[in-house]
This record gives sequence, structure tokens and C-alpha cells, in this order.
Amino acid sequence: MRTSTSGRVGQYAALLAYLVFLAFPFLWLVSTAFKSPRELGSLHPTWIPRDPTLDNFRQAFDEQPLLRAAGNSLLAALAAAVIAVLIATPLAYVMARHRTRLAKAATGWVVVSQAFPLVLVIIPLFLVLKNLRLINSLTGLVMVYVVWALPFALWMLVGYVRAVPTELEEAAAVDGAGRLRTLVSVTAPLLAPGIVATALFAFITAWNEFFFALVLLKTADKQTLPVVLTHFIGAEGVADLGPLAAAAFLATLPSLVIFAIIQRRITGGMLTGAVKS
Repeated sequence: MRTSTSGRVGQYAALLAYLVFLAFPFLWLVSTAFKSPRELGSLHPTWIPRDPTLDNFRQAFDEQPLLRAAGNSLLAALAAAVIAVLIATPLAYVMARHRTRLAKAATGWVVVSQAFPLVLVIIPLFLVLKNLRLINSLTGLVMVYVVWALPFALWMLVGYVRAVPTELEEAAAVDGAGRLRTLVSVTAPLLAPGIVATALFAFITAWNEFFFALVLLKTADKQTLPVVLTHFIGAEGVADLGPLAAAAFLATLPSLVIFAIIQRRITGGMLTGAVKS
């Protein structure tokens, strides 16, 4: 049944409203980052800065070690994304292809783990890492990020594995390919879009994470970018709005750039997989 013209107009209007809703905070952030202190204190704010300035960016880099913090965040996020995908991919394949009680229990663990608030786990987690001497360590932080991202990454990849027809693997086996050869040559290429999407999710989750980094990292040289951003807020809760907006704008760029680079490959891989199927 074809969608009526009015129905399509309504869908596009809802989509446009949703895009505006998502873009509004980012556009306001960009506008604030380029405004002078005088404009920031104005009673009649405007979208476009009257006198755009880069002073907020200079001040942000002068006041806080943003490059070092960004390096810490990048290292932790990349390591967490790679490790989470390496662990989740074979587990997802087993869970999708062999629906045993253990696989069902693992699926239940994935669902339950997403319901736990961070506050409930932070104290036992802190004690465990303290006994392992991993407090104030990027290694300990990466371990936490991997464990935190793993359930959702596993859930995502199980769906991608189930979307790959088993007939392709059976056909490869008939042609004489072994299990490992089938996984590498047949299944893995079709899973590539899912693996990339999962890695992107794990990276963005770790890059934006604040609470674990705040509790587990003590010294300034180990702190990540989200934690350093809080240093632009004074003891009395007064924010240095211009430099804070500039630093926050820079902090959002890696996620946007990475997604812009790989989104075509994700879409292209999905279409390729659909054709092969």
C-alpha cells in the first residue's frame, strides 16, 4: 500500500524537526565558541557572531592541557574499540550460530548489564582496580571501557551474524573450504559493516565517557578530555563559557570526522552484503 502524499509530507516534516532538534545544541556550541566575551554577556544573543574571534580557542589551549588530554582519550578509545570488537566478534558468531542455553544466558546478561546504573558498580570496580594497582592508569581505564562496551557490542554483532545466510557457509563447505577459511573468506567480508559500526560505537562511547575517568584517574597527566573540560568551570559553578565552548567544539570533531569518513564504507558494505546474499 503506497504512502499518501500527506503521509510523506508528515514523515519528512517529522524527520526535519528531529534533525533540527539534534543540530540545535551543536550549532549553538559552534556559535558560542566564536563569540567575544562582550557578545557572550549580551542580553540579546544572536546565532551568527557579530565579530567572530579565535581568542576562545587560544585561551582554552593556554588554560588547560587539551592536546595531552585528547591524546589520552584517543589512546583509551581506540584501544577499547579494537579490544571490544576482537572479543565480541567470535562470541557473537557462536551465539548466533549455536543457540544453546549458554548463548541464551549470555543474551540475558547483555540485557541485564545495560540496566545497571554506573553508581552501583563504581565502588566495587574501584576496589578491584585498586587491588590490581590499576588506579590512575590508562590500562585500567581501557579495561573498564572494554567491559562496559562489550555487552552492547556483542548484541549488535549477533544481529549482523544472523543476517548472514547460513547457506553461504554451507556452500563454501561443499566446495571444500574448511571452517576457518569459510569464516575468513565468506563470513568476515559480510560482517565488515557491522564490525565497523560496532567499533565506531565503542570508540564514541569511550571518547565521551566522563564518570569512570573522573573517579579512576587522579593525576592531571592521565586525565581524559571530558574530565579536563570540567576545569573550565570555577569552584562556584561559574563557567568560562567562551573557552569551554571552544574546547567542547574541538572535542566533538573526532567523532564527526570518523563517522563522515567511514559512513560510506558502512553503507557500501551493507549493499554489497545484500547483493551477495
